[in-house]
Amino acid sequence: MPLILETIVTTLSPAGELHLVPFGLIQDGTDLILAPFRPSPTILNLEASPCFAASSPRDVRVIAGCVTGRRDWPVVPCHRIRGRRLADSFAHAEFEVVDVEEDPVRPRYRGRMVHEASHAPFLGYNRAQGAVLEAAILSTRLHMLEPEKILSEMRYLAIAISKTAGPREREAWDWIEDKVAAALGRDDRILANPDAA
Repeated sequence: MPLILETIVTTLSPAGELHLVPFGLIQDGTDLILAPFRPSPTILNLEASPCFAASSPRDVRVIAGCVTGRRDWPVVPCHRIRGRRLADSFAHAEFEVVDVEEDPVRPRYRGRMVHEASHAPFLGYNRAQGAVLEAAILSTRLHMLEPEKILSEMRYLAIAISKTAGPREREAWDWIEDKVAAALGRDDRILANPDAA
């Protein structure tokens, strides 16, 4: 299995409009592969301007926010490509697309790094951040999974939230819980009572 890095990817439309989305980039040697499913604004943007930036967010709410309809996060200009990157990040890298493997469902864009920079010290992982990331990914697959599988995963992830979350992680978790509850037609909160879900 390849190494996949969970990042925030930014691309620009021909009109200069920013598209900011969580994305797992697939490592292939020194390149990273971006493989969005059709239809996707990312694909349209890459066809018009074959470059992208990838940022590692310091605030996990960015990831949770993007999958729950909150995409208005501060950005700053890139250094080497036409585009913008997430402002509050541990680091970012800028990529030019050097090859495209066409596919009717999921084309693959090979990104070659042209610039990278670190912006803040990284002191360690928080288990709640990992739980929010996994819950965010889970929330994008609600149409593919059985309700009991979703609830089982959420119950397990809620343990890390209850034990290690700070205010940002709790807010991010709440956004995802709201999305899952709405999709499943539930009113109760998993985090309030993990055993009852």
